[in-house]
Formats: sequence, C-alpha cells, structure tokens
Amino acid sequence: MTLSRRVCGAVAALSLAAGMTACSNDSATEPAGGSGGGTYTIWDPYPQFDDTSDWVKLLQKCGTDAGVTVKRTGFDTTDLTNKALLAAQQGNSADVLIVDNPVVSTLAEAGVLTTTDDTKLDTSGIEPNLLAAGQLDGKTYGIPIGANTLALYYNKKVLDAAKVDPATVKDWASLTAALEKVKAAGKKGITFSAIGTEEGSFQFLPWFWGAGANLTQLDSAQGVASLTLWTDWLKKGYAPNSVISNTQTTSWQEFATGDFAFSENGTWQLANAKKTGFAYGIIPIPAQAGGTAPAPTGGEFVTAPVQKDTGRYATSEKIIKCLTNEDNALTTDTTLSYVAATKAVQEKQVAANPELKVWVEAVGAAKGRTSDNLGTKYPKISEQMWTAFQAALSGGKQPQQALSAAQTAAAAATK
Repeated sequence: MTLSRRVCGAVAALSLAAGMTACSNDSATEPAGGSGGGTYTIWDPYPQFDDTSDWVKLLQKCGTDAGVTVKRTGFDTTDLTNKALLAAQQGNSADVLIVDNPVVSTLAEAGVLTTTDDTKLDTSGIEPNLLAAGQLDGKTYGIPIGANTLALYYNKKVLDAAKVDPATVKDWASLTAALEKVKAAGKKGITFSAIGTEEGSFQFLPWFWGAGANLTQLDSAQGVASLTLWTDWLKKGYAPNSVISNTQTTSWQEFATGDFAFSENGTWQLANAKKTGFAYGIIPIPAQAGGTAPAPTGGEFVTAPVQKDTGRYATSEKIIKCLTNEDNALTTDTTLSYVAATKAVQEKQVAANPELKVWVEAVGAAKGRTSDNLGTKYPKISEQMWTAFQAALSGGKQPQQALSAAQTAAAAATK
C-alpha cells in the first residue's frame, strides 16, 4: 500500500466522528525549506505553553544550536493526531512531532513516521519498558521525552484513625483488609476512575496486569480476578459508586475532600496533593500476589515524520538529541511532572526531590499500552475492556460474563 493510501485509511478511521473531509489521492508535495538551514517545524501537544515559556525557549535554542530556525505549534492531543495524519497525506509533515505514546503505533502503521534507524537516533540509554511504547514489528519510532504513570496516594490521618500502616499494603489482600478497617472506622476507602473511556482503561490496567492478565485474552481467569476485585470493592462499600462516572480529575477531587484513605492517580497530581491541607503519602499499586503492579505509561514520544527530502533528517536528529539530552530532559520532565526515560536523569530527579522515588519505582514496573506488539489493536481492545468493567460495576453483568462478551467483540474487531 502506498504512503498516501495508508495515511488516508488512518485519517478516515479517526475522522468519522469528527466529520472531517475524506482524503484525496493527490500525490504529496515537496516540503518547503530544503535540506540544511532554513526553518524546521515542531508540533507538540502542549498548547498550555506559550512563546515565553521555558519549553518553547528550549525548542528555539535546540533549533539555534542545530543552525536552523524553529517554528513551533502546540495542539490539543486529539487534534494533533488528526493534523499529523492529514499533513502526511498532503506532503507537509512537521520535521519533529511530539505525540502521546499510544498514538505512535497509529502513525507508524500509517507510514507517517521514520524509524530511529532512518534518523540515526541512539536509543541505547532509554529504559526498555518505556521505549517499547514506541515500537512496532521490531522497529522503534522515536524517543520518549519522559513518562508518567499511576500509584496510590493515601491520607495519613484517615489511615491513622483506622490503625492502618501503609507500609503493610503489599498485595491485594492487604489492601482490601486496609479498606475494610477504614470503612469500620467511619471513613471512605478508595476512589479511582472507571469511566467508560480510555481514562478508565488506563486506571484498570494496573489491576488487570497486576493479576497477570494479557490484553489478548480479556476473559482469562486473571482478567476476571481483576474485575472481581473492583466489583467487590463497590459491593462492600470500599469504593463509591461514583467511580463509574469518575474521570481522573473528579476522582482526585473526591480524595481532596479528606474523607478517602486512598486515591489511584498519577504524578500530575503531585502539585495538587500539596494543596489539600492534609498529610499524604504515596505507595505503588500492588500486584495481586505482591510487588509493584505494571501500570500503563503516559507521556509523549519525540518523533521524526517521513520527509521527501531525507536530507532534513540530520538536522531533525540534532534537534531531537538536544530535546532529550540529560540536562534538557531533567528540566523538561520537571516542567511536565514526568519521570525521565533514562536512569541517569531519574537519579538526578530523586536527588532533587526524594518524593519522586516511588514514582521512579512505578515507572520502572510500567508498560506501554501498545506494547506486546499490539499497536493499533490496542484502542479496539481497550474499548471492549471499558465496556466490560462498566457493565460489571453497574451490576448489568457478572465479571466473567462481561469479560467474555468483551473478548468476543475484541477478537472480531482486531482480526
């Protein structure tokens, strides 16, 4: 299949709901600027940063160091994916594209992205579990700029009143026992997001993977165990029914009331945790049998879209290396509340802020949602997974029944 047709198919798939116009079959036009010097475009998913921000100043400096001028545009995450696909179809892709890690496989499968072999980017220092989110069929399509993931925040006052030592929470049994004590003490147990969107799947995955389940078999005994854990918590009153409609933000707002013992949430809530007015701590999400559960990685990859003029890749490589080098990665990951993608920078982060130690541990155990070579199959599987836990948590189906239906639908969707 030609690049034009592959991209068109991806655009069509993403554009149905938005009512965007269909692709044409026109051949791609030559990108402006030529090789060497000139202007290089960078697109990122950080519209909150304007030209006065440290982030944009870094982009401009990396361009200057590479001998070019940088033209940067920030987009909403979903909008950026559509723009990247359409730009590839029209032959005017950005030189450097920073995208949410699950999107990498979509763009790679559509033929939009170069591999790190094409651009001669060195990925040897990147943590393998983080790099895996940008890999498909044995090829790597960029470098992670950093990662975030999930852990359990806890309210020290609530746990003290229930005589629960958070250090004893090592597996599902000890966590559930802690929730039982909290409820008996008149407080609320745990809040999380189980909304019927990717946010809900993101929060379900640590429990699903923590049971040893695999996304290619949603209704395995391990998968059923993870959904049974969640449904039992609701039945026993350890988690509120509001989790069914909670986003990660509204779930956090529940925890911020001070009534809950635990909240499943991410690194991005650290600043808000300091504003709650109560003493808190953080522990990794436990796996069923103990240890840290693999939580999904969030965060973006720095990628280089395909260009007709392959001579541009050398400069794009310089810009990407600048953005991801040790010193700049530390600054950027601090700005974005990310854990760095290399051990060397992670160590610097923990030295500067010991509170990040638990997050480094969580990221070390994390995995990409599109890992295991799932690629573009993941969104279809995820949709069936969130449909299943929504059905079970609302009481419409038993966990086994819900996941069996989900597996059948996912298998049909990913043929």
